[in-house]
Amino acid sequence: MGRTRAGLVGACVIHVVLVLPAPAHAAQPGAVCDRQPVLSSSPPSGAVAVNPAVDSDLTAKTASSPPGTTFWLAPGTHSLGTDPFGQVAPKDGDVYLGAPGSVLDGRGVNQAAFTQQAHDVTIRGLTVRGFAAPQDQGVVNHDSGDGWVIEDSTIEDNQGAGLMAGAREVVRRTCLRNNGQYGLNAYQAGDGITGLVVEDSEITGNNTGDWEHKVPGCGCSGGAKFWAVNGADLRRNWVHGNHGAGLWADTDNNDFLVEDNVFEANEAEALFYETSYNLVLRGNVFRGNTVAMGREFAGRGDNFPVATVYLSESGGEPRVPARTSSIEITGNVFQDNWSGITLWENADRFCNSPANTSTGYCTKVASSSSCTAGTIATSPAHEDCRWKTQHVDIHGNTFSFDRGRVGCTAFCGRMALLSNYGTFPDWSPYKGYAVADAITFAQDNHWHGNSYDGPWSFVVHDTSKSVDAPAWQAEPYGQDACSAFAGGSPRC
Repeated sequence: MGRTRAGLVGACVIHVVLVLPAPAHAAQPGAVCDRQPVLSSSPPSGAVAVNPAVDSDLTAKTASSPPGTTFWLAPGTHSLGTDPFGQVAPKDGDVYLGAPGSVLDGRGVNQAAFTQQAHDVTIRGLTVRGFAAPQDQGVVNHDSGDGWVIEDSTIEDNQGAGLMAGAREVVRRTCLRNNGQYGLNAYQAGDGITGLVVEDSEITGNNTGDWEHKVPGCGCSGGAKFWAVNGADLRRNWVHGNHGAGLWADTDNNDFLVEDNVFEANEAEALFYETSYNLVLRGNVFRGNTVAMGREFAGRGDNFPVATVYLSESGGEPRVPARTSSIEITGNVFQDNWSGITLWENADRFCNSPANTSTGYCTKVASSSSCTAGTIATSPAHEDCRWKTQHVDIHGNTFSFDRGRVGCTAFCGRMALLSNYGTFPDWSPYKGYAVADAITFAQDNHWHGNSYDGPWSFVVHDTSKSVDAPAWQAEPYGQDACSAFAGGSPRC
């Protein structure tokens, strides 16, 4: 985990508020915070009514009711007692409906709201706030139960993660706002999350605890964080103003579809896809992202090409089953972000290497026992023990950039395709520029048919090489065939 590159495991992110013009379109996809519909004004037939005037009424009535019960939380503020471990433990199929104005408040005392691993629980129309979850723990679906549906709800102002995910979870028209660590943490013990859907939701202002500064290198923040999720659809969300990355897929994720979202004014990467596989990123708008991180790097003279879309040791892999066997980035609009897209591979990071911060994980196409001194230098281990940035197809995107609007003078407006000089461990077969050569020339990574406006430059092979558009298009790099510069349209 973490922003792994030579000399950098994690980066401190300073909080800078970027003021941007309002979106030109009238209806912002995913704009649901403070705009929730009026639902469940009265209890449906057969529902158990929960009284906000009775402390822990929700806990008691859930415990005494059979599986599949519908609970209606009356208007008002509901509480769960003064025990930090006061919580609600749903049963399979339970449904929780919040009347307009109903709030479940942890009052800074309770650590979690809904816990245990019941299946197919529904939460609709409820506000959950004020819970004090510890680091890496969550408030709603604390134990990552499967099949949960969270709709038309607001989960805000909690510590830890506002919401955890399980397999087949659906998060729809929900506000995940101002939570201390994550809005959503998609992690389940045993790595069993499949079929995750997050749609039409607003993910904003999360990581108020500034965890990358609090625990440098932890890789433990984001509007939403995904760990070893196999299959996720993330669509029509508004991911904005998060204090760090917007969406961060970290370690052995696979088969992601990220489409028709708006990423705006996130302080670090809008999308960080790390040691993961097989992604379609299409039809999204990226506006004003990565400015805080870019300014911090530039301020200390760090020339690493921080990016709005960062692929770190991630690529297409046909041996890992998914809806695609590549990473395709197409039809997106990038407007006045600090930079564009970086394809990176750390030559020192591979299965069993001390530079692999995803401790205990190996690639999905190699066995850990083969990635050791004496065996890793021979085929197929040599090819399979690295997470490869490969089979990346970047086409049909629009990149516009104005230094004045972004407010930068150096190290901005860059696209990148690179690695570092491999140095360790002693038994590494990837020393020198072997990986830099591979990612640049031999791993099927291509830009083509894009449109550029503004003073773009291109970092290629390693951080020492920055070229202009004609050199980027010419041999030996041969990138951005048929692309247009200075605001034109692609030529073929």
